[in-house]
Amino acid sequence: MKNLLLYLFLLFSCYAGAQQCPVIPLPNHVEASTGSFLLSNGTPIVCSQPVLSKQAGYLQQQLLKVAGLTLSIRQYADAPVISVNIDPKLKTTNPEAYTLNINPKEIKITAATERGIFYATTTLLQLVRLAGVNNQLVTIPCWNIQDEPRYTWRGILLDESRHFFGMETVKEILDWMAFYKLNKFHWHLTDEPGWRLQIKAYPLLALVGGVGTLSDRFSPVQYYTQEHIKEIIAYAAERFIDVIPEVDMPGHAAAANRAYPVFSGGGSAKYPDFTFNPGLDTTYTYLSRILKETDALFPSQMIHLGGDEVSFGNEKWKTDLAVKQLMQKNGLADLPAVEHYFTTRMADTLFKLNNKVLLWDEAADSNLPKDKTIIFWWRHDKPAQLKKALDKGYPVVLCPRLPFYFDFVQDTSQLLGRRWQGDFTTLDKLYSFTTNYLPVAKEQQKQILGVQAALWTEYIASKAKLEYMLFPRITALAEVGWTFDGQKDLPKFRKRVEGQIRLYQQDAIYHYNPFHPSQTPEPLTASQLLIKY
Repeated sequence: MKNLLLYLFLLFSCYAGAQQCPVIPLPNHVEASTGSFLLSNGTPIVCSQPVLSKQAGYLQQQLLKVAGLTLSIRQYADAPVISVNIDPKLKTTNPEAYTLNINPKEIKITAATERGIFYATTTLLQLVRLAGVNNQLVTIPCWNIQDEPRYTWRGILLDESRHFFGMETVKEILDWMAFYKLNKFHWHLTDEPGWRLQIKAYPLLALVGGVGTLSDRFSPVQYYTQEHIKEIIAYAAERFIDVIPEVDMPGHAAAANRAYPVFSGGGSAKYPDFTFNPGLDTTYTYLSRILKETDALFPSQMIHLGGDEVSFGNEKWKTDLAVKQLMQKNGLADLPAVEHYFTTRMADTLFKLNNKVLLWDEAADSNLPKDKTIIFWWRHDKPAQLKKALDKGYPVVLCPRLPFYFDFVQDTSQLLGRRWQGDFTTLDKLYSFTTNYLPVAKEQQKQILGVQAALWTEYIASKAKLEYMLFPRITALAEVGWTFDGQKDLPKFRKRVEGQIRLYQQDAIYHYNPFHPSQTPEPLTASQLLIKY
């Protein structure tokens, strides 16, 4: 008898060890259990806590959407059930932590917060989708999961200045972000090609600045009204995603300057009207009113001011009388000092609105308060800039263009996209990203808020191309942001990605397939091929 029990134990241990949880991002503590849970229309969602009614409703709606199942919500029911419970006594300091325990009689979702409940729900929904529906039944393997994220910031930037995609595409991106537990949507709404945010104090920003795209400067006006913005923010909030707008300044201002040229600081031959004029008091009044309206729209209490690449188009500052007077009055020795003066003044506007100021890594050279400023390290070839930001005590989001810029091509066969000295961004490179090679001291690890990928759209003019560059790299982004390094395994990850690709095929997502690239050829349009980059 003892030998039989030992045999069964070893058999189960081998079975549990051989099973791989198919979820992305991989939970940080997961064990396979025996048996499976049979999910059907007769399975109730048990929720006895009123605070969780929205979460129970979201689960109900998503199960209808992804599996065609119509579950009821009840306060009490006999097994088998899905139970949803908040337990504030859970021993965790992470508000995004959760447990998900599945046995043949119960799927038990528990967390200390609604956010944690949402992420447990997300894990369950992914298990449902990957298991598939057969005759209105879903057979879900039993798992015991205790999970929490590595980083608090897990983001995606979408550039809609260069090419505009619209509200439905943004909502689809938010859906997939939620599916992969990403929680920050950085919305790049202003730049040289177009201004995409309605500002009622200055209507021409959208009506004039919203005309054109990078590939067609005469295309009809495209922008988001404030009602559109509110709808998208509400949609994101249901998925526990913060929406952070970017209003780029003092550079990348050409679209705004088309609408209100009186505030232009000029540019260069390659980048005309690239800057706002830092020498005019009226410029600060103008931009402050824009930021105040932006703050009223976005509840995140964070606004990204850009602050990058100003030197591309600040030549006119050298000869502008107002800028010269500003330099003389304030003892500013050179144009970088003018830039820092401008950034400090605009940051003060946001600080008074109780906003944190977000800036690209050029701002590490400034002296903004470290408790109110977040630096985004994007120049992978300048690790010293990251070190400077950390040494000054700034919290940092890691978004180095290699491997986090999704406008870089994915393999050598692709025609349209960026390369850096021949290098590009594969799924494997992104998944293998680590801070070990970066100048981050052990005591500075806590300053790393997280990671963010960027969908810059110089080379992305269609929804098909957008999807092609995002999927499946979004899976690697999710795992880098959520899963601890010790849990990561590239061959096993690639196996899990194969399951995700089946979901993309089901949802008609025009994805890149790293295992069979020829199955989804690179989408190209005539207008894109004519762009001179």
